[in-house]
Amino acid sequence: MVTRLERSFRGISERLVVRYLTNLGGEQVDDTTVEGEDWTATFSSERVGVGPSLQLTEVTIVFEGDEETLEPLVEQFAQKAMRAGG
Repeated sequence: MVTRLERSFRGISERLVVRYLTNLGGEQVDDTTVEGEDWTATFSSERVGVGPSLQLTEVTIVFEGDEETLEPLVEQFAQKAMRAGG
């Protein structure tokens, strides 16, 4: 059964999303998709307001795959993203 998890991260670029996902075993297949052996991550980004005058990039990633595979993958990605400021 395929599990779908959606997570958003602020203050991280799409370039870093691709780098982190490929470091976790994925391969970039197009501008917004990275695939691993048992998972796929598709992402999009937008500028969001934080307070009256500050804007950050918010990247939303949809992870799909086996639940057993996704839980550690998403956790490892989140740790990398937090170090980047997200």
